Amino acid sequence: MVTDEQIQKWADEAEAGYDVEELKRRGRGRPGRGAEPMQVVAVRLTAEEIAALDELAEREHLSRSEAIRRALVDFAAWGFTPTHSSTG
Repeated sequence: MVTDEQIQKWADEAEAGYDVEELKRRGRGRPGRGAEPMQVVAVRLTAEEIAALDELAEREHLSRSEAIRRALVDFAAWGFTPTHSSTG
């Protein structure tokens, strides 16, 4: 919860002005993972798949995203052999 004191502190800071160069040094958003821009990819998972993912991520002390990235690296290392059609 935000207190009246915090709101007043923010207002005082805004009224005093901001150091633009300092704000630029802070950067924006999440830190990058490499030299190239990243893309967000939406994937639909069943409740069971999410549960398995979360279990793995917790066991390995990873975020969901990092667990998925590592699984993709492992998958690519082994090569892809389709076992069934996803289009029916």
